[in-house]
Amino acid sequence: MRLAFVSAETIFHSDTETNQRLQTILEVLAARGHDVHLFCTQFWAGTEDRLEREGITYHGVADRLEAKRTFLLRLPVVLAAARPDVVHASAEPPTQILAANWGATLARAPLVVEWYGDGGVADDRSTRLAATRPDWIATPSELVGTWVREHGADGTIVETVPNPIDCERLRSVEPGERVDVIYARRLDAEANLESLLLALAELRGRNWEATVVGDGPERERYERLASDLRIDERITFEGELSLDERIAAYRGAHVFAQTADRCVFPTELLWAIAAGCVGIVEYHANSSAHELVEGRSRGFRTTSEAELADAIVTAGELEYRDYDDAFEAYDERSIADRYQRRYRTLRDEQGLL
Repeated sequence: MRLAFVSAETIFHSDTETNQRLQTILEVLAARGHDVHLFCTQFWAGTEDRLEREGITYHGVADRLEAKRTFLLRLPVVLAAARPDVVHASAEPPTQILAANWGATLARAPLVVEWYGDGGVADDRSTRLAATRPDWIATPSELVGTWVREHGADGTIVETVPNPIDCERLRSVEPGERVDVIYARRLDAEANLESLLLALAELRGRNWEATVVGDGPERERYERLASDLRIDERITFEGELSLDERIAAYRGAHVFAQTADRCVFPTELLWAIAAGCVGIVEYHANSSAHELVEGRSRGFRTTSEAELADAIVTAGELEYRDYDDAFEAYDERSIADRYQRRYRTLRDEQGLL
């Protein structure tokens, strides 16, 4: 299929979760042989208005990210001229959904929207109008799906499609050093690592070793807290690690703890539990992490440091694993198949096949 993706901003402009998600979808669909195009603002040097890179064609609809009005005005015409089978737009900003809708109408193609929501869902007129335009909306979690429906989207077209992982790559990485508990996330104001540190402090009388993966502005504060709690000698702050290094760490760990205040999709938790970790999630209203562990025998949902400490003890009694094939439904190939089936269904419903 000829797929026209739309996002004024790309991962090459800004490495946000929204842009990471879109780039991953582009890459997995290009790897399946689709003719993938991204209509964006230009991020490359030179006067050429398009760039071929790793099976994806990038089209510079405007010459710079600041030219947003130019991008929106030109988009419908360039989409129509591309004659795509499907138009697939990022929801950030929502105004580009409205422009993409005009382009999809001119091209006689269905409109799919990727609504990731890591910046929240704004309560304004543009957002509410944009929510009513797509033929199908993919969200990373039920949490974001709820936000989008609350802003006017038809609930029957909103579907949860999680971030994909590469199970073959996961299996190919050798397990790292054995550790009892691991945590991984950017250490910023929403990391809430203190919940885990306080829970581990309650278990000071037991034998355990923990690893914290990630860096950020709050790292020093968390290191000081671990010292104040007299557990710093049993916690290793690893800082930033590559994906393969993180996979090795997850395959060596017994328990992965997710305590962040806000999370639209817990990608690191998914990698970890697919790597065999027992997953423990502290519930927060603006986090979807609990969706991955609810109903699973190797998953726990907690609401306090005391419950988190108890869950760590109980989880430690479960068998150690370094891979869990129950999560192969999250593999890149499975996620690509879901998009492909939805594209074909939408074109069939519109009489375009």
